[in-house]
Amino acid sequence: MVSNSLRYTLPRVTDGKSKPGRPARLSRELIVSTALKRDLSTLTMRELAAGLGVSHSALYRWVRNRDELFDLVSEVMVERILPVAHPTADDWRDWLGRLAWAMHDEFLAVPGYAAHVAAPHRHNPRSFGRLRDQVVTAFTVAGANAEMAAQSWYVFGLGVTQWLGAQQSGHDLGPVAPRFELFLDVLLRGLPAREPVEHCRPET
Repeated sequence: MVSNSLRYTLPRVTDGKSKPGRPARLSRELIVSTALKRDLSTLTMRELAAGLGVSHSALYRWVRNRDELFDLVSEVMVERILPVAHPTADDWRDWLGRLAWAMHDEFLAVPGYAAHVAAPHRHNPRSFGRLRDQVVTAFTVAGANAEMAAQSWYVFGLGVTQWLGAQQSGHDLGPVAPRFELFLDVLLRGLPAREPVEHCRPET
């Protein structure tokens, strides 16, 4: 289900100066594939340029900053993890399980990526919007109304990304290593979200 190739065709940005018929030395695909081999938590644009064998200024003609670099990486990541088939009323829970395991395998395979996704930052609206829409669809076909499907996305998305971010960051959570399959089983058994019978917020 999960491909290790860059299946998503990233839009190419050119400066209008390349000669017809002459291949560009850089491409966004090459930039992303090179970045995915580094530790994204410490990678600088200058280090990425060196890894590509180009000048700092040449790289900036394709990717302006780290935020744009992470946008490109996220587009590739979301394309890798989304199941090909859409969720249905019969398989929505299995679909979410496949998605969560793909997130586990792909996010943790790239040093620094899971920790980056879990940290507060501006998410790529195009790539993570696709992810959100598919997960909301899964909860909708499971019978949740629009509000509860959206709330279920928050529970699922934040739960999985925070768990993976904590694992990649090496947080010491205790003497026993946390098991993703147990976390995922508990998470999915509680979804989709529903209104609580009583509001249990403690009085202040």
